[in-house]
Amino acid sequence: MGTPELISPRSPRVAAARRLARRNFRGKERRFIAEGPQAVREAAAHRGGDGQPTLIELFATPEAAERYADIVAAAHTAGARVHLAGDDVLADVSQTVTPQGLIGVCRFLDSPFQEILDARPTLVAVLANVRDPGNAGTVLRCADAAGADAVVLTDASVDLYNPKSVRASVGSLFHLPVAVGVPVEQAVRGLRDAGVRILAADGAGDDDLDDELDAGTMGTPTAWVFGNEAWGLPEETRALADAVVRVPIHGKAESLNLATAAAVCLYASARAQRPRRAPEA
Repeated sequence: MGTPELISPRSPRVAAARRLARRNFRGKERRFIAEGPQAVREAAAHRGGDGQPTLIELFATPEAAERYADIVAAAHTAGARVHLAGDDVLADVSQTVTPQGLIGVCRFLDSPFQEILDARPTLVAVLANVRDPGNAGTVLRCADAAGADAVVLTDASVDLYNPKSVRASVGSLFHLPVAVGVPVEQAVRGLRDAGVRILAADGAGDDDLDDELDAGTMGTPTAWVFGNEAWGLPEETRALADAVVRVPIHGKAESLNLATAAAVCLYASARAQRPRRAPEA
């Protein structure tokens, strides 16, 4: 592969990567930053719907390039341009206090909403008016862990490619289809037409998650709609759902945060949808 030269902090490539911290530049270039070994490893292995590699460029300190030689090799295999960079370059491009020595520049990878519908999903997370990037990335990670088929971010939600969202997903961004900018009414209508039951998660919901599980109603294809961290789901969004479901609080906690509630709901559906194994004789 050869050893690349140490890139200058004044390089136009460094300046271009640094600009991706701003949403308008990300949208214009249709590129975003993935930081750290886990995210870069997943980016190097990912290809878009057009078959093209997602990872375009990699900046690595000499120490990180040696420590994560397998990731650098994967980046080369994916056709990414690899640059050795000093700590000053990583600090300049990074959005974290302590960069981990690897920063990847990636192509946008969101999927058209219609492609998600055409795949006949059985478990989907819909983020409606979710504004906190850390929460958005964590819910995406929960959806991935629960085996969801897709995540949909409505047009009023945070930018999927916000560096905090990407970091909070811990690589899950590269694992499942994500549609962005979909109006919530369109998301609900499309999923319902695809045979998916719509459940709105709300702490003041009329239906109890435990009761839903006991009634055996959770095994059908389901989309969970999760609302804003501060004020939840507006009445007009609640009205779109087939049921508004609350996670029961059995102890004295005042409530659950968004990501925790999402994990509980998604895993409840995943468990209900899993085929039951016949008891052993």
